[in-house]
Amino acid sequence: MPHTANRLAENASFQAFANCYIREVDPGVWHIADNWQRQTGISLEHDEPYVLELQLIELGITLGIGVSYRSIVGRHLVTNVYRKQQNPWDWQRVDSVSVIVMMIDNIYAKSQGNRKAASQKLELLNRTLESHQIMQEYLVQRQNDSALDHLGFIESEQSLLFGHWLHPTPKSRQGIHSWQHKNYTPELKASFALHFFAVSRQLLQQNSLIEQSVEQIINQIAEVDCDAIDVDKQLVPVHPLQAHWLQHQDYIQQLLREGLIEDLGVMGKKFTPTSSVRTLYCAELNYMIKLSIPVKITNSLRKNKAHELEPGLNVGKLLAQSDFSEKYPQFAMIEDPAYITVKLPGMQESGFETIIRQNPFTENAINQRATLSIAALVQEPILAGCKTKLTQQVEALAQEQKKSLNTAAQLWFDCYWHCAIDPAIRLYDSHGVALEAHQQNSLITISNNRPSQYYYRDNQGFYLSQSMREQLLQREPSLNQNLDLFYDDDAIADRVGYYLFINQLFSVISRLGQDGLVSELALLERCYRKLTQLKTELNGVGVHFIEQLFNKATIPCKANLLTRVEDVDELEAEQELAVYTDIRNPIFDFHQKAMSRLKAGDDVGEETEEGKNKENEVTLESA
Repeated sequence: MPHTANRLAENASFQAFANCYIREVDPGVWHIADNWQRQTGISLEHDEPYVLELQLIELGITLGIGVSYRSIVGRHLVTNVYRKQQNPWDWQRVDSVSVIVMMIDNIYAKSQGNRKAASQKLELLNRTLESHQIMQEYLVQRQNDSALDHLGFIESEQSLLFGHWLHPTPKSRQGIHSWQHKNYTPELKASFALHFFAVSRQLLQQNSLIEQSVEQIINQIAEVDCDAIDVDKQLVPVHPLQAHWLQHQDYIQQLLREGLIEDLGVMGKKFTPTSSVRTLYCAELNYMIKLSIPVKITNSLRKNKAHELEPGLNVGKLLAQSDFSEKYPQFAMIEDPAYITVKLPGMQESGFETIIRQNPFTENAINQRATLSIAALVQEPILAGCKTKLTQQVEALAQEQKKSLNTAAQLWFDCYWHCAIDPAIRLYDSHGVALEAHQQNSLITISNNRPSQYYYRDNQGFYLSQSMREQLLQREPSLNQNLDLFYDDDAIADRVGYYLFINQLFSVISRLGQDGLVSELALLERCYRKLTQLKTELNGVGVHFIEQLFNKATIPCKANLLTRVEDVDELEAEQELAVYTDIRNPIFDFHQKAMSRLKAGDDVGEETEEGKNKENEVTLESA
C-alpha cells in the first residue's frame, strides 16, 4: 500500500506542479508524438498523442514531456519525462520529483546571489516536498476507505486528498506538526472539541443578524449554562491549534494575569474540519464555525481578518432585501450571520476572530446525503477501480434516461449551468454583487443523478460594482462601512472570469472531456451559445462582463506558482490579490468564429457540426 500511495502522490504532485509551470512560466512547444519519436528515437511507454518540449534555458536542459490528454481549458495529463542536455540523441528518462526541482532551479537561476530570492527558493522547495509527503501520508491512511466515494457533505469534504487542481503545492500545511494531522485535518477524518476562553465583555466586539445571539450559540457549542460563566465575561471559542499559539503571546499572558481573560481549556461538542481545515462542522448544530489557525495553506496564513467580519453581515442584509432567492431558488448563499472577536488597542486582529456560519447540512437534512463541492466532484478517483464522481453521475443519468453518455453529459452540464453559472452572472448584473465562486467554495446537491441546487460559501469573497455604488449604498447604508468592497467593473470582470470560469466552470468542462464523455469543444460552444442568449436578457453590469469574455483574447488567471515563487501571502497583499497571468481565452475564439459566420450570412444561433461531433483535439496552431 505505501508503494501505491507514493505512486499516486508523486503523480498528483507532478500533474499539479507541471501544469502550473506550463500555464504560468513557459507554454513550451507542442509536438505530435509520432513525429517527436522519429526525431529523437525515444519510444514513449504510454498512449500519448502529444509531447511537450520545454527549454530550461538557464540550466541548458531540454525536457520532453509525454501528454496523454491535452486540454483546452483545464489541465493536461502529463506522463513520462525525458531530459536532453548537450548531445541531441542523449535523451534520458527522469523522475518527476527531479523534474520539479529542475523547474524550480530554472525559475530562480537568474537570481543567484540574491538573498531574498534564495530564501524564497528554499520556501518553495520546502512547501513542494512537504505537500508531496503529506499527500502520500493521507493516501496511505485513506486508500481503502469506501467513504471517499460517498456524495455526503462531510464525506466529500474529507475526500480531497489531491487538493487544489490549480496549485503547485496543494497539500502544504505549514504549522501543523506531523503528529497533529490525525487530530485536525479533514483528510484524516479528525474530530475534536474547541478551546474556550472566558473574556471580559469590555474587550468584546460582536454582531448578529439572527434571533439567537452569538453568546447563546457559543454556549450551546460549549454545552454550558450562562449561570456557569462569570457574569462579566463571555465565552469565545478558538481552534486548539490557535489556542496553543495564543497562549504563547505576551499580550495574552498579560490579559490572563490581569484576569480579563480566563483560559477554560477544551470542552463542548466535537467538530469535524471541512475542506478549508479551519471551518468546522457539527452535524447536530444549525451553525458551522470559522476560526483562525496558525497554519499556511496554499498561499496564505489562514486567519480571519477584522475587516472581513462586518461585510459578510452587511452584504447579507443587502441580499435579504431583494427577491433574488425567490427568482432563483436553485442558487443559495450559505450566510455568515454572526461574529465575535476580542478588540485590543493597537491591534487589527487579536487572534480571536470567530465567524458563525449557517449549516444547511445538519444530520436531519436530506441534502447532506448528496451535496458535495465541485472540487470533490471533479477530483481524480482515489479508490482502485473507481471512476470520478462526475462520471459516475453521468453514467447513472445515461442509464436512467436511456440516452448515450454524450447526451447525458450535456444534460448534466445544462443542469449544472442552470444552478451554478447562470444565477451567479445574473446576481452580479442585477445587484452588483460578484462572488469568488471557485470550485471549493461551490457546493452542488445531486438529485436524480444531476445538479439540482447550488450553494455558495465564503461571505468574505465579495466584490461590489463601483458603477452601482450609489444605489447599493442607498439600498443598504451599512455598506458605507465597507467601501473597500467596491471595485471597478473591469477588475471585477477579471476576477470573476478567473473564479467562476477558469477555476469552477473550466474544471467541470475539463473533467467531462478528460473522462471521454463529451468534448471540451462541444461544451465550450454550448457555453458560448448560453452566454449569447443570456446577454440579451441582461441590462446591467453583467452585459459588460460577458462582453469582456467575448472580446478579450486572453483572460487573467491566478498564478499560484508565481505567487509562491515570490512568497506572497495574498491575504496580506494590497486588495488581497495574488499574482495573476494572462492565458488564452477560449470563449473569445468562439465569438470570433460566430462573428465571421454572421458576416458571411450564416445563422450563429445553431450549434455547429464541429461543436456537435468533433472530438477534443487541439491543433498545434491554437497552443
